[in-house]
Amino acid sequence: MSDTLLVEDVEPGIRVITLNRPGVLNAWNAEMRVRMAEVVAELPGADLRAVVIAGNGRAFSAGEDVRGMEALADDSTRGFRAVARHIHDVFDGIEALEVPVIAAVEGVAAGGGLELALSCDFRVVSRSARLGLPELNVGLIPGSGGCSRLVRLVGLARAKEIVMLEGMMPAERAHQLGLVTRLVEPGAALDGALEMARELKAKAPLAVGMAKLVLNSCAEADLELGRRFERLGQSVLKKTGDHLEGVRAFVEKRQPEWKAR
Repeated sequence: MSDTLLVEDVEPGIRVITLNRPGVLNAWNAEMRVRMAEVVAELPGADLRAVVIAGNGRAFSAGEDVRGMEALADDSTRGFRAVARHIHDVFDGIEALEVPVIAAVEGVAAGGGLELALSCDFRVVSRSARLGLPELNVGLIPGSGGCSRLVRLVGLARAKEIVMLEGMMPAERAHQLGLVTRLVEPGAALDGALEMARELKAKAPLAVGMAKLVLNSCAEADLELGRRFERLGQSVLKKTGDHLEGVRAFVEKRQPEWKAR
């Protein structure tokens, strides 16, 4: 299998996953999907504080490789749904990881490429980038979390606007609509994502992971159930060594030394 993904621990606790099909704007194919599933499956067992996903070359990802769409269309509907479940599983694994994940977006993030970015917790985006969900132009909808995550992220009205009307958007417009966490200068998305990763690395890792888990759960729950998630998460963190270290460091006016336990 060729290196459709590059994986590097750039420093202790920070891993960068790079989509590596630059000749086709890092468009997805079956090989890349299989490799991404393998890489994501390894993340929960790694000693990580943050993960960055980037694209090699001049794009984050142009989405599904159009040259393979006809073959997928010729497949049985059952076979196509199996492929769709596999993609969902990969993106859901990124979302479920109890470590923050940051998309570093340069160039194009379209279709499945943007859906990958939406499965991340944060999106650091170059001002020269273009983002969008153009699936309606080929007779499809954003079907790999694009609709479901978008509604949760920006609300129903804006999700309809993005899917049905916007097409490919400049980064500034995507920021206005709530898709972008931070805008950076062209060429600086990876550096900006690494800067954010280091900010997250400096915080208590168990608390960061719990915050992600509880916030994601609250997005799908009513207010009372969300409060129960908060109380449960807080009761777990209260018994951790990191909580005691944080309190002691505050009292002693020093930087805490997190142990993730």
